[in-house]
Amino acid sequence: MPHTRAAAHHRYDALLAEWTELLRRCQSAAPDDAPDPGPYGRDLLERWSEPQRRYHTLDHLGDVLARATELTAYADDPDTVALAAWFHDAVYRPDRSENEERSADLARRALREAGVAADRTDEVVRLVRLTITHDPAPGDADGEVLCDADLAVLAGDPASYAAYAAAVREEYAFVPDPDFRAGRAGVLRQLLALPHLFRTPYGQERWERTARRNLTTELELLEA
Repeated sequence: MPHTRAAAHHRYDALLAEWTELLRRCQSAAPDDAPDPGPYGRDLLERWSEPQRRYHTLDHLGDVLARATELTAYADDPDTVALAAWFHDAVYRPDRSENEERSADLARRALREAGVAADRTDEVVRLVRLTITHDPAPGDADGEVLCDADLAVLAGDPASYAAYAAAVREEYAFVPDPDFRAGRAGVLRQLLALPHLFRTPYGQERWERTARRNLTTELELLEA
């Protein structure tokens, strides 16, 4: 248990340091004149640590940030993508349907107050809203990177994917099993109907086939 707590503290501190560096790069004013990134980062980390979360946790945040870094070469503005990753599930209530909109509103308020330029803030808001559909328009490089990073979990090995699916079920523990199975199956069918789950060449080459296999397997289990 002490080891687990130590690891959690290390992860928290590492993410806070990453946030601080990111926001400082994105603030319009000089560091001495700009708001302290710390309170904004701690607020976000507290949100990502809320007890109702089982999948949309600090681990997911860290994974999306890492995948976005992996895809940096495909982004027009990697820092804006990273800001969007921080906010994309910052508001999360499994029993609500407007989480992405509320997360986008939080991004708009917080980034304006933190001294991020209006055009960059607007782009972060747009990217956060894009995670509702994960369907960026052709040529939307930053949208493609964020969506690919968010969906990369679908391409995990069988054990990792099973853990992901179980965590999603835990977040919806209040939903009766028949209703959950029907709703989840609908989500999986919607994803499988997309011409491509991943939009970057990297994602299509490395993740597409495995992700489709995982989704198909889960759908078959739900419909069995």
